Amino acid sequence: MKKLLFKLLTVFALLLFAAQAWAWHDKTHLMIAKAAGRTSWYNAAGADLAKIKAGNIEKYNHWFNNNAEAEVTVRMVMNQVGRYNQRNKSMDSEGHLYGAIIASLRAYDKTVRSGKYAEYHLDYCAHYIGDLSQPLHNIPYDDYNEIWHSATDGVVENTIWDEVDRIAAQMYEIRLSAENFEADLAREITRIANLSRRLGYRLRKANRTMTKEEACKQLGHSASLLKAVLVHYQPGR
Repeated sequence: MKKLLFKLLTVFALLLFAAQAWAWHDKTHLMIAKAAGRTSWYNAAGADLAKIKAGNIEKYNHWFNNNAEAEVTVRMVMNQVGRYNQRNKSMDSEGHLYGAIIASLRAYDKTVRSGKYAEYHLDYCAHYIGDLSQPLHNIPYDDYNEIWHSATDGVVENTIWDEVDRIAAQMYEIRLSAENFEADLAREITRIANLSRRLGYRLRKANRTMTKEEACKQLGHSASLLKAVLVHYQPGR
């Protein structure tokens, strides 16, 4: 009986860990935001802090496990928007990272229109855009993902604080038109998600984590998209 109880507790602990897997560690998130020019870059890790208290309300905003290993499409991204800050165990076990990016910006717009302080919504969006480039947040949470997830999150954590230029060197221009902002954004989310997903498959096939060079290239995707979002909302900053 004791052995059975121990086994059950072990399984429960593993499931709990799997449900709470993080993304890039704190300094990495902060440096993505700093490279992109976010004024309050120091808030970019806040969404991970929120998971401790908000639980399911927040944590399913941070990944899309893509168990079918399907090509990410714009329709897939837009279908996730309405699931922001929600979790239906039967309908949304994979998470909804892609939709969270757009939904957090809709929340920003709504809060601005209400005349209230809206900046925290942009900080949440900055975090989700950072998560978008973490390859293991775009593929199934299988045995490989569980083993290598933490190492992948922290691959540049110990050095990136003093090497934000390594992210900047990987950045490129992304244009999000004012007339079709959300459609353009959904297209860019789709593009980066597929790049990240394919890298995740290559890493899984080789049974390894990323190199620092691969990680910085991924961070460059996130920083480039975040900069484009900031240019749209705060062109003078």
